[in-house]
Amino acid sequence: KVANSIINASQIATPITLPGDVTLSTGNLVIGTAGKGIDFTVTSSGSGTMTSELLADYEEGTFTPVAQGSTTAGTASYSVQTGQYTKIGNRVLFNLRIVYTGGTGTGNMRVGGLPFTSNSNLSGAVGSIYAENLAGTVGYVFVASVAANNTYLAIDQVIVGGGGSVGTTYDGAADISISGQYFV
Repeated sequence: KVANSIINASQIATPITLPGDVTLSTGNLVIGTAGKGIDFTVTSSGSGTMTSELLADYEEGTFTPVAQGSTTAGTASYSVQTGQYTKIGNRVLFNLRIVYTGGTGTGNMRVGGLPFTSNSNLSGAVGSIYAENLAGTVGYVFVASVAANNTYLAIDQVIVGGGGSVGTTYDGAADISISGQYFV
């Protein structure tokens, strides 16, 4: 009878198999071994190539985004500097906002300080960007993307109606909000 006993995991020689649902009325289910998690192998696979059915990583937290230039990162004074993230497996979902003045960066505009380094094989657009007082080119819209192996977002511009992207020159003051995702 497991329900009324305290069991040390080292005392169990074989896995516990229980019929029906398992309910924890208090406390958390803690996975005590790295790389272990919730196994979904009974689910059907899609048409792509499946690489894992194990949920072994979940995390929520905050980070401190920073305005920076691609040539010289520089410094700035912030009135708002917030970032929140949720990491589920290899996907990082995030929201950030920076409001700054007195920026000294040079080169193209970036927002650094992402909580994890991006995957070496996956890069690209990450989501939506809203920017006030960020100098752009007439007829272009801002886009944010993360390149492989980086902890920053590049803020570029794409001509309305499609076309290639161009860099956005670092601006010494702006209000920037970005919401999106990237892979690690």
